[in-house]
Amino acid sequence: MSDTLRLGIAGLGTVGIGVVRIIRQKAAQLEARTGRKIAITAVSARSQKDRGVPFDDYAWEDDPVKLATRDDVDVFVELMGGADGPAKAATEAALKAGKDVITANKAMLAEHGQELALLAEGENRVLRFEAAVAGGIPVVKALTEGLAGNDITRVMGVMNGSCNYILTRMENANLTYEEAFAEADGLGYLEADPELDVGGIDAAHKLALLASISFGTQVKFDGVQLEGIGCVTIEDIHHANDMGYKIKLLGTAQMTGRGLVQSMSPCLVPASSPLGQLEGGTNMVVLEGDHVGQVVLRGAGAGEGPTASAVLSDVIDIARGLRLATFGQPADTLKTAPSANSGTPAPYYLRMTLHDKPGSLAKVATILGDAGVSIDRMRQYDHVDDKAPVLIVTHTTSRDALNEALAKLPETGVLASDPVALRIEEV
Repeated sequence: MSDTLRLGIAGLGTVGIGVVRIIRQKAAQLEARTGRKIAITAVSARSQKDRGVPFDDYAWEDDPVKLATRDDVDVFVELMGGADGPAKAATEAALKAGKDVITANKAMLAEHGQELALLAEGENRVLRFEAAVAGGIPVVKALTEGLAGNDITRVMGVMNGSCNYILTRMENANLTYEEAFAEADGLGYLEADPELDVGGIDAAHKLALLASISFGTQVKFDGVQLEGIGCVTIEDIHHANDMGYKIKLLGTAQMTGRGLVQSMSPCLVPASSPLGQLEGGTNMVVLEGDHVGQVVLRGAGAGEGPTASAVLSDVIDIARGLRLATFGQPADTLKTAPSANSGTPAPYYLRMTLHDKPGSLAKVATILGDAGVSIDRMRQYDHVDDKAPVLIVTHTTSRDALNEALAKLPETGVLASDPVALRIEEV
């Protein structure tokens, strides 16, 4: 093993600059902790604009694929983003050229994780991605190392800081969804395509990766039941508060007798729980194991420092000689799990607006009852323009039963708008 571990970094955005800064500032500390020098030998980005960090010491490559295959690069660090295109091409080229790869690219791994893991392990290389999930929270390491002696029974968490910021601002400042969205966008908290954030796609990528490690299955992003936060109104926030709950974009994954359940959707969680108390852009991941019980990991889910810190954790592991399978076990042993549409039964929060007609509420109750959905409590609010807002909280029920009822409600002719159904998660 060489005395120096040589890095090639593709992508000099926020995270890439953070990695460069840490390595420049803490070279002696990194060497003391790994027994090897950590050196950047080459970089690549879309342009050579001034980024506030000197790059004169590093070779420049316009083409990330050329960077990935340079003879003076031992580890290719992919920080460009994008499920396909240059990121995937350069990652494949690096692995085939005998380089280890570190990436923060959740979209690429969620879409192509299995094939890339097989390629890496076939080339006797490692593919590490701590920075792809929950920023600075070391959740990948927790699952693949610290909790490796456990059967993981459930994974859940708030994994998108932008959504948590919007929901927190709606509550604390009494803002509408549209107002909180505009504020977050103005502060630069949202992706260029905001739907990646508020639509739950970014968080669902992360959940799919954690589910693969947790349950020994091939990554299955298209199996995630996905719903964004656009359906949540300020009235929902107030109703949840009145019942002792907070609304969070919550990811949950668990293995059931019917298959792998993966869900990313707005849920109600107890206000007194760790998830309920989570404010602003912070992330939290809750892991449940058969021996360890519940483990809660909380920290910054994005940003230069936290995400760069996660990249460096992978760099340090490689420098120390730690060689782990991409998803915690050999890729050719990962199971193909069928997707299941619902997890354990739970109570649900239902909000709907009915036409102000005699018998409207009775028809709703009948449809729910026929589907086996029992009403725990119900409240009807003041009529507005001949429409009656109604809030229903169900007893514990299956999502399949609820979906059956929701599918039949339009046939009654009493709905003035589409109903909103949010799971109530007891954590």
